[in-house]
Amino acid sequence: MRTIDVKIVTDNIKEMCIEANHFLSEDMAEALQTAHAKEKSPLGKQILDQLRENLQIAGEDMIPICQDTGMAVIFAEIGQDVHFEGGLLEDAINEGVRRGYVDGFLRKSVVKDPLYRDNTKDNTPAIIHYSIVAGDKVKLTVAPKGFGSENMSRVFMLKPADGVEGVKQAVLTAVKDAGPNACPPMVVGVGIGGTFEKCALMAKHALTRPVNERSDIPYVRDLEEELLNRINGSGIGPGGLGGSTTAFAVNINTYPTHIAGLPVAVNICCHVNRHAVRVI
Repeated sequence: MRTIDVKIVTDNIKEMCIEANHFLSEDMAEALQTAHAKEKSPLGKQILDQLRENLQIAGEDMIPICQDTGMAVIFAEIGQDVHFEGGLLEDAINEGVRRGYVDGFLRKSVVKDPLYRDNTKDNTPAIIHYSIVAGDKVKLTVAPKGFGSENMSRVFMLKPADGVEGVKQAVLTAVKDAGPNACPPMVVGVGIGGTFEKCALMAKHALTRPVNERSDIPYVRDLEEELLNRINGSGIGPGGLGGSTTAFAVNINTYPTHIAGLPVAVNICCHVNRHAVRVI
């Protein structure tokens, strides 16, 4: 059994909130560079140039890479041989988010009640997803999610008879309906299977997979490639102004499901697709 003081979690979450909002992850930076080299549209290439300039200025002046610094989404993979001391883990995570957004001067975008809309003034509470895994380590992923792209996400409760073609159509429909509103080039996270809530969680988690990594399931890998090619052939392009780069990647997660259903979730993220990962 390994003991971890929750203060360590708080400190890491604080730093990760600031890091994710100021610096593009390595995989996303590479994807943007590759897209710029391949983009066929002069206007599309100009938009990608502007995005790269924005990232450079953000890094040099230590300002957020996007004005919407998002709602903090945390994936906490906890080794079953870990014991926390010093307080409640959830309180520690939220304290890290609070410090990150207050001390880091990040925009506070969370309201206490979905209808009465009073701002919490510190961007808490976070959305926290826990999973228990083998070992004595804790893997934390901080993924601030802006709502320009979040609002474009969809859940489709398909019939089993809809099959793979129904899945393709669902994903393409979600991307087409999102258009420029998701700040393309986008990353498309897809969850297939499970239940209503499971497929949505899988789609959100898929966004944290590096965009240069494909699924290790052959048919899923093929589906990711086909959908990416079809999305990039849609003409939406960077900023929604036309071009051959509408998405950097389509990341798909799957899970067993019920004989009577075929749930599909599409969670879209904008061109920054912010995420930071640390292991304690």
